Amino acid sequence: MGHVLTENRSAMIVDATVTTAGTSKEWDAGLALINKQSKRPCQTVGADKGDDTKRFVEVCRAHGMTPHVAAKASRSSIDGRTTGTAGYEVSQRIRKRVEEPFGWMKKVSTLRKTLDRGLEKNLSMMLMNSEAFNVTRMVNSTSHW
Repeated sequence: MGHVLTENRSAMIVDATVTTAGTSKEWDAGLALINKQSKRPCQTVGADKGDDTKRFVEVCRAHGMTPHVAAKASRSSIDGRTTGTAGYEVSQRIRKRVEEPFGWMKKVSTLRKTLDRGLEKNLSMMLMNSEAFNVTRMVNSTSHW
């Protein structure tokens, strides 16, 4: 499975990794990507409902980040302090942009079907595709100048 961490405003890929398939692996990868980031005040982390777990929310808060996780209808780990803000609403709309790199990598680039075996080789392909996506996005965003 490929995982990316994107910046909300530009949708540029900040970091990427690959893991073996599995829900807990996805959570661990998300937390590992978050742990590698520099700590700045008022950072938010957008994530889908699968990440609405006590562990994920606690790690985000321990790093000084506000978890803007899509809240489950029942027994959510996110409380009203977070879900009641305007920033949370914006994050819920923007967080869907994290899927754009995967669509591009599968349609335009080389991740439609992986040709390599092993995490290290697939990580190399994921990182190269991530950089190619960022370069393409930068070129397209400045082409109107």
